[in-house]
Amino acid sequence: MWLCVKTSKQTMAALYSNLASCIAFVPKLPTTTHFPTSFFRSRTCGFDGISISISRCQAKFEKFQENTRDEDQQLMIQEPNDAEEEDDSCLPSDLEGAVLQSGQASAEFVSSGGTRAIVELLIPQLQFLDDEGAQIELWDLSKLFLDILMEETGCQRVKAIFPDAGAAALLKYKWKDARFGFSSLGDREPVDNEDEIVVMVVPDYQMLEYVQRIASYISNALHIPLIMWNPRLISEDVGVGINVRRLRREFLSTFTIVYSMKPLPSGAVFRCYPGLWKVFFDDKERPNRYLLAKEQISRPDIEELEIIFGGEDKLGKGASLF
Repeated sequence: MWLCVKTSKQTMAALYSNLASCIAFVPKLPTTTHFPTSFFRSRTCGFDGISISISRCQAKFEKFQENTRDEDQQLMIQEPNDAEEEDDSCLPSDLEGAVLQSGQASAEFVSSGGTRAIVELLIPQLQFLDDEGAQIELWDLSKLFLDILMEETGCQRVKAIFPDAGAAALLKYKWKDARFGFSSLGDREPVDNEDEIVVMVVPDYQMLEYVQRIASYISNALHIPLIMWNPRLISEDVGVGINVRRLRREFLSTFTIVYSMKPLPSGAVFRCYPGLWKVFFDDKERPNRYLLAKEQISRPDIEELEIIFGGEDKLGKGASLF
């Protein structure tokens, strides 16, 4: 019996010795976890993010897709609590942040009783849908907007109306986990009586008649909010008559632009409801940063922008906003 006990003790000692030698080779885990930039949500419009201070460094709009590791590390640097707010602190740091801001701004507009809203992201890579991958990126961003809108408003019956039946069917198949409804501008009944909010995703100027018809029905029969996300109702076609242009302007004037972001070669134009319209110009002493040039109640027209930037050449091609 004593022999068995002695043998058992020797066996246990050998096991502990082997276990200790194994533990010695286990790598030590880092004490700090680094999250990617996209994990953080903008604090400008009230999203709850990680409970640390985030650097005020903002990327230029045209560089949204060019975040580097250095920029990600800068976001982890804590800033003093008594730091003064920078002119461009309201601007999003990337395109995803802009969509998050626009979703929150739209929700606040709807909660305040607003019924017709426009969200416009006038970003170059979202304007040319013929580029490879541009449409996929646009649809994915629209889903992010719809998810944020539902989360912020608490509405469970949100209807997304896409430009055509093909896009609606494809995205419905792709987004099997989507909580919002799908339809297209050409559907016989694109909205239901149970819908609480309707979002037209990238409505095209060629479907303007359908857009106006649906908008009229929503206002007169359903009395629910309508949001146009990144509408393309403006065309530079020479064949568009004066009456059509006038009717289009009158129709768009019934909407409130709750979010707008327009990068310019020497600055940017920005609005996030309920804030004012803001015009920024480049900070020459700090790359990729902006200085506030002017803020006002209404959208600045082309003449006002020329005065601020000192000439049409600094606005760049296609700087006209509507």
